[in-house]
Amino acid sequence: MAAGWPVVLAAGEVRLRPLRRSDEAAWFRLRVTNREWLARWEATSPIGVRSATPSFRGFLRILRRQARRGTDLPFGIEYRGELVGQLTVSGLSRGSLWSGSIGYWVSEHVAGRGIVPTAVGLAADYCMHSRGLHRIEINIRPENEASLRVVEKLGFRDEGVRLRFLHIDDDWRDHRTFALTREDVPEGLLARLARRPG
Repeated sequence: MAAGWPVVLAAGEVRLRPLRRSDEAAWFRLRVTNREWLARWEATSPIGVRSATPSFRGFLRILRRQARRGTDLPFGIEYRGELVGQLTVSGLSRGSLWSGSIGYWVSEHVAGRGIVPTAVGLAADYCMHSRGLHRIEINIRPENEASLRVVEKLGFRDEGVRLRFLHIDDDWRDHRTFALTREDVPEGLLARLARRPG
């Protein structure tokens, strides 16, 4: 899976690209200014221990290692040339599954502008049509209305609730699982998004 990395993907004013050292100040500024906005959705440790945060360079080394191993595809999200968030395709598997899971966050100051649906469409199309994945899934807390609108816009299939699926905001939280397979979107997810009203 590591072949073809790093990669840059773009549609209109949205671009996905690997994070780089020069993003450090902008990335930390986003994380600080969006702390409250993101806190309800961020993974936490079930044993109550917060691991030491690596330096930004250490963080980039981890992301690059995961990409080289082919387990994750970590992207920064740019909008009009500004870093505004992050998207990761994780849990990439081959064998009999050929699947991956998409997670993301975006700054509150640009939320609601169609950035995340476009970013998810870019990543899913790349994974399914260039990397050969068969299935993409997104897991969302039932109360995360903004993310539920993303999968609705993109036409992801609701596959039900996973009880106490992930430890988030200091407790085990239910998630709804949404998925698509290549057969669901032979034309590509971005093409489907472009045809949908609103």
